[in-house]
Amino acid sequence: MIDARAVVDSRSHIDEGVHIGPFSVIGPEVQVGRGTEIGSHVVIKGPTVIGRDNRISQFASLGDDPQDMKYAGEPTCLEIGDRNVIREFATINRGTVQGGGITRIGNDNLFMAYIHVAHDCLIGNHVIMANGASLGGHVSIDDYAILGGFTMVHQFCRIGVHAFCSMGTGITKDVPPFLMVAGKPAKPHGINSEGLHRRGFSAATIQQIKHAYKTLYLRHLKLEEAVILLQKLAADSPEVGVFAEFVKSRSRSIVR
Repeated sequence: MIDARAVVDSRSHIDEGVHIGPFSVIGPEVQVGRGTEIGSHVVIKGPTVIGRDNRISQFASLGDDPQDMKYAGEPTCLEIGDRNVIREFATINRGTVQGGGITRIGNDNLFMAYIHVAHDCLIGNHVIMANGASLGGHVSIDDYAILGGFTMVHQFCRIGVHAFCSMGTGITKDVPPFLMVAGKPAKPHGINSEGLHRRGFSAATIQQIKHAYKTLYLRHLKLEEAVILLQKLAADSPEVGVFAEFVKSRSRSIVR
């Protein structure tokens, strides 16, 4: 399953059933789970742990040093879950000591060509990053979020569940769950109704989320005032509860 022209360090651990293409380089302290396919000319540096049934396309670079001036060669890690698709020329860096020491990728994500995931990012499950989308350090992306092509996310930002970021969006503040945002800087453009419908949300639940959106964005309230009202609405909707908790616990200001 390993092409004779690949270079695989003896200190790596490659499970049975892993395919490694020609001219790929797998360094020490790399673990690759069963069923993962690694194309040609891929470079993976350790410490990196890759789960099962991933597909990594040619010329991807995984687990290289963080692009952070504070990094001084400390042993930090990249963890990638199961069933992810990582396309051509994607770059995903390890963490830094200051950021917890780990960059973590969940399961069932799609990373299209030329994306970049910087140090200490935490990405959930079923996330899509379209071509050229890039994350600064310490960014968190929650489940089912979608980043359109060439979306740029500033360091320390968080993007909530089921959010949709349009092509070329410049994100410098947190994006609450269920929102659609676009522009540079990003501005809210309603909720991701079509995405929620496709994922099985009921019409009633979508209406409740719309009501929460209007409370936050159309009533011209202070954030503290909006949070109080959102928490009341959350009594009738767990999804609104997710929305309210995100706004309440924001690490930066939110897009408004």
